[in-house]
Amino acid sequence: MVALSAVVTAAGPKFTSTWKAPEAAGVSFAGKKVAALIISDDQGLRVSGEEALVRELAAVGVTQGVASYRIVPREELRDPEKARGWYERSGVDGVVAMRLVKADTRESWTPSMWSSPSYNSLWGYYGYGWSSVYVYDPGQTRIDQVAVVETLVFSVPQNKLLWAAVTESINPKAADRIIKDIVTGTVKEMTKQGVIRKAAR
Repeated sequence: MVALSAVVTAAGPKFTSTWKAPEAAGVSFAGKKVAALIISDDQGLRVSGEEALVRELAAVGVTQGVASYRIVPREELRDPEKARGWYERSGVDGVVAMRLVKADTRESWTPSMWSSPSYNSLWGYYGYGWSSVYVYDPGQTRIDQVAVVETLVFSVPQNKLLWAAVTESINPKAADRIIKDIVTGTVKEMTKQGVIRKAAR
């Protein structure tokens, strides 16, 4: 019988893909207003996530970051035309948007027998393989919770996508914690790729 083991250890976000538009090289948000947008019906999560994103952007020199909930009324947030007016009137040059794409479970199997000392070396296994009585070892099946989040960076004046990334988080403990972890990792990645550049001193 296969043993089931629900792993509770959380892993930080892992980037599974990133993309950068050619136009991104000529865009700098230094000294400009950038809006943080968490696309979620959970108002508490959206507020805390947007504020966390603003703080992380400020840490790398984007000092005019603003949370979208502060500039777009909640009842008009879902309407593209109404929301667009609020962003434009607020003088926003860029939007960093994050959205949960998928949350599901992933199953992986590990054969526990391969971790035994008999399998550590060819000749250790050689003798073991010929002399042992075969007993089936079912190993262990691990069930992980997986959250997939996409992050997009848009230029408001150009109305263009400049950068995109997808991250996976394994066994997140709480929604607000995973958003903060992804925000931190994403801003670091954007800085590394030159999408967000520190302001010149």
